[in-house]
Amino acid sequence: MCSSFISAVSSSLIVGKAGPMVHTGACIAALLGQGGSKKYGLTWRWLRYFKNDRDRRDLITCGSAAGIAAAFRAPVGGVLFALEEMASWWRSALLWRSFFTTAVVAIVLRALVDICYSGKCGLFGKGGLIMFDVTSENVSYHLTDIPSVLLLGVIGGMLGSFYNFLLDKVLRVYNLINEKGPGYRILLACSISIFTSCCLFGLPWVAPCRLCPTDTTEACPTIGRSGNYKKFQCPPGHYNDLASLFFNTNDDAIKNLFSKDTDSEFYYISIIIFFVTCYFLGILSYGIVAPSGLFVPVIVTGAAYGRFVGMLMGSHSNLNHGLFAVLGSASLLGGSMRMTVSLCVILLELTNNLLLLPLVMLVLLVSKTVADTFNGNIYDLIMKLKGFPYLEAHAEPYMRQLTVGDVVTGPLQFFNGIEKVSNIVHVLKTTGHHGFPVIDEPPISDSPVLFGLILRAHLIVLLKKKAFLPTPELIGIDSLKLFSAGDFAKRGSGNGDRIEDIEVTEEEMEMFIYLHPFTNASPYTVVETMSLAKALILFREVGLRHLLVVPKISGVSSLIIFVNPTVTTAYVVMR
Repeated sequence: MCSSFISAVSSSLIVGKAGPMVHTGACIAALLGQGGSKKYGLTWRWLRYFKNDRDRRDLITCGSAAGIAAAFRAPVGGVLFALEEMASWWRSALLWRSFFTTAVVAIVLRALVDICYSGKCGLFGKGGLIMFDVTSENVSYHLTDIPSVLLLGVIGGMLGSFYNFLLDKVLRVYNLINEKGPGYRILLACSISIFTSCCLFGLPWVAPCRLCPTDTTEACPTIGRSGNYKKFQCPPGHYNDLASLFFNTNDDAIKNLFSKDTDSEFYYISIIIFFVTCYFLGILSYGIVAPSGLFVPVIVTGAAYGRFVGMLMGSHSNLNHGLFAVLGSASLLGGSMRMTVSLCVILLELTNNLLLLPLVMLVLLVSKTVADTFNGNIYDLIMKLKGFPYLEAHAEPYMRQLTVGDVVTGPLQFFNGIEKVSNIVHVLKTTGHHGFPVIDEPPISDSPVLFGLILRAHLIVLLKKKAFLPTPELIGIDSLKLFSAGDFAKRGSGNGDRIEDIEVTEEEMEMFIYLHPFTNASPYTVVETMSLAKALILFREVGLRHLLVVPKISGVSSLIIFVNPTVTTAYVVMR
């Protein structure tokens, strides 16, 4: 029932498939990276080799590249998308791994497309999003066309930044509504779907009917699911150009706008209505309980904007309206997504024409530069809105003036080498730290000694397995026999135990846990006077999850903990 509802809602919305495809690919990769699914019995022993941070990151990056490659039939574009937008840590091995992944996707997709071309896919069509009909002949443009392309990029950059601004505001409102419960989420989705349906069925009445062209190779007007010349209440021999755009799939609408030799197919009023409608409906449709992406809505909106500019230019430009539509999509994508190389390759793979490369490069660079003066790219805005602790590629300038000692919060909670169970439970329930120092107090010396760092997840495992000692004595005790390597393996997303789920009796609260065998005795350590910008670079480029910082001042032993991936810190004076 839920899937039927989402399908019904999605069919009435301006949504894209790139987002769901990237998400699906990343989810499959994450499932492999966590060893399968124990809940559904889908586990294999060989998957345990991927249960580490580095391989999991690589798998998810390859999965996102596969999603883009499948959505747009753009294997090289998928690799560059993963490099430019998805990967936090990029290395040479990841390049060929993601390329191998997208190559496999291209081969499988090509085989499935061959099946669909034979007519065996029914209403699913021919699969993929690709437009071979843009300008299959030589693209003719001159230096006199450059000003119009620059203008297209400037306006596209401003429209893209405004698109991000409005989407950020809408998502903030949607978050308030979605937090109230499932009923409100469904009501919001139904309301947006009904509003979208009213627009799609009502607005074509405004557009005038056009006489069917005589040189078309398909039936005009068309009645039914397929066809580019929708009759929509027009007399015989006429079609409604706005209905032809609204009542087609996004793929077919983009193909119509990108196509060459169609300069007289649309009225000005129809294109401007279609552009404004897609611009705002694309914003309203994102963020509700329906799988949706941003790529395709921005492409179709940019195509309408570009074609409208091409219609305004008329005979003043050598570029046809279809080429203006391609450049319009590039400008709006650059203004919203702020990607350059990957978008350029994806558009070239979509249009199947390398002659567009100079113009697409120019318009992408211009639109991105203009949009960067107003706000950030859409993905960064969404991550900040959701509160994801994402580390930027470059530290902010003000961080160079701060040290790691300037951002600590306290007091720090630490444990002794042999700690009472009740103390561990209390600290875990009252703090949000993910790591705790283990301090030893030798009987001979008065100075405490830092033994290392123990993670919250490992402490919870110890509590769950009841690895308790009746007394703080270690005679004849071997705690490691109670555990296997898998007990301390990195958990999958959402599968970690919480301290609230651990039941400990009053008698067990008075027992003890020996922490040394489960403590990292050599964590990555630096001095507290290190620049905060350098510390963040360590997290991002070295891939650190926990960083111990000791003070430079002699005579004082202090400890600061950075917990992945935010700078959640704590401080303690040990003597």
